[in-house]
Amino acid sequence: MPLQDTALFLMTGDRMRWLTQRQRVLAQNIANANTPGYQAQDLRALDFRDALRETQSNLRLASADGNSFNAKTAANAYKVQDNRYPYEVTPDDNAVIMEEQVMKLGQTQADYQLTTRIFRKYTDLYKAALGTNGQ
Repeated sequence: MPLQDTALFLMTGDRMRWLTQRQRVLAQNIANANTPGYQAQDLRALDFRDALRETQSNLRLASADGNSFNAKTAANAYKVQDNRYPYEVTPDDNAVIMEEQVMKLGQTQADYQLTTRIFRKYTDLYKAALGTNGQ
């Protein structure tokens, strides 16, 4: 089985794409920190069970017809949602809190680095199993 068809490869790829999109949304929030009436946004959390279920269904479909497939992401996995209950709002009705956005950016960066490390370790194990480690 090729590496790109494994469940962990697909799931780490989805996670990295989700984190990249979240960073874009958070950067947009920071860019609009002084825009009157702007509501902070964030992505809907990526549910591990949904991702696993989708990955497993993709694998079953791929093995049933024998064709290779490309990893696809659920359409609602990256859904942007408004912050429904902002605890701080400026007089011009802007609900972007810089400290909160910077904290979310830091967490997103740490999550991305963790996902990258998991992916790197997985590929190292895969190479070791094939006997191609270091080549």
